[in-house]
Amino acid sequence: MSRIILPDSAKPYKANITTPAWMITGMEKVMQFYVDRNLKLDTVSADMMPSPIEGRKYMLYAHIPFCHTLCSYCTFHRFLFKEDKARSYFVSLRKEMDMVKNLGYDFDSMYIGGGTTTVLEDELARTIEHAKKLFPNIKEVSCESDPQHVDSPGFKLLEGLVDRMSIGVQSFNDDILTMTDRIEKFGNGQQTFDKIMAAKELFPIINIDLIFGFRGQTDEVIQQDLDMASKLDPRQITTYPLMVTHQTRKSVKSKLAAPSGDMMRQYHQILNTLNGQYNQLSAWAFGKANNEGFDEYVIDYDEYLGVGSGSFSFLDDTLYVNTFSLKKYHQQINSGRMGVEQQKNYGRKEVMQYRFLLGMFSGRLSRKYFRDTFGVNLDTALFKEMASMRAIGAIKNDPTDPDNLIITDNGKMMGLLMMKEFYSGMDNVRAQLRKPLAESDM
Repeated sequence: MSRIILPDSAKPYKANITTPAWMITGMEKVMQFYVDRNLKLDTVSADMMPSPIEGRKYMLYAHIPFCHTLCSYCTFHRFLFKEDKARSYFVSLRKEMDMVKNLGYDFDSMYIGGGTTTVLEDELARTIEHAKKLFPNIKEVSCESDPQHVDSPGFKLLEGLVDRMSIGVQSFNDDILTMTDRIEKFGNGQQTFDKIMAAKELFPIINIDLIFGFRGQTDEVIQQDLDMASKLDPRQITTYPLMVTHQTRKSVKSKLAAPSGDMMRQYHQILNTLNGQYNQLSAWAFGKANNEGFDEYVIDYDEYLGVGSGSFSFLDDTLYVNTFSLKKYHQQINSGRMGVEQQKNYGRKEVMQYRFLLGMFSGRLSRKYFRDTFGVNLDTALFKEMASMRAIGAIKNDPTDPDNLIITDNGKMMGLLMMKEFYSGMDNVRAQLRKPLAESDM
């Protein structure tokens, strides 16, 4: 797919978001409907991944489900860190990678997420080395961490192994950090800034994760966060909207989340500040180069295979889900089976709608992609979706390329909202899969 048409960096960027608030609210409700319908847990059992299809490109995802502390607004699959359980888990993770190799897969990229991937840097380093030995075509390894680990002695073990390190800052503002219970866990904003500055030289790409949409996050606070991030001069900055799920509604919506109307104004400010300093890689990601991987790996890879407890895979229009029980995960791996336990097949129209969402979010909506991938005319195959985006001024034809669609600032806002609702839906799925876990599963 083609990329977002970037502004002339010599001119100050002036965002032009004209979508009325009622239309944004309506879009959120439409997305909630589709997400609730298509992410239902009407799966069937599975005990093995399919073999790869020749000629297709795959990415390897590895999940590390441990954190030293659990943030109230996060519903990712994670457990409180215990060293013995974590070390045993990394052993099983490497065994599952061996099984993936035996199926015939190869990868040119690896993404490691959590949880906190760096809870045991020595085990993480060993796991990356193992992956690169099994899959020598891996050219890029992306990894997530938090400010607590950035200045630990073991962090340096990852130098030369991790190409892109994404650090979950969320905010440099001490009031926001106090409200979200992060200041005691990770230090104040200035301490976080200093830690990242000291660790910058360890990795070719540093990404700073920021979150907007917190209660009390005024325009001044947003600007200070953006300015602090810019002073660090990272290769990438990602600005996530705060996501409220069914599970975090009580703890987040009433205590942490700003009124929904603030989001458009804050996003407008983000676009104006970062465009010109950075190229826009997606609705919420900004980078100094267009050809580097970033957090939303599903944009660059139609298919990916996940290893580890609670990981997801999307292979040949089928979603595979690994067990969320640590106990069951170890039992399956030790018996020679992979961690997968459920699968759900999606129809062609559902997959096209998913790719349309990703195209809007990434700014790479392309008629050629849909023609080559699905053998359809995008304008007729997804007539309702295309018509609604045209009606609100979210897309327009590229006069220089009839196959390409330009995503306007209204479209970027829609892409952000659509992806936010999709990720919130995935968080709800994770929470439902974790709900039946007993103490012995953890």
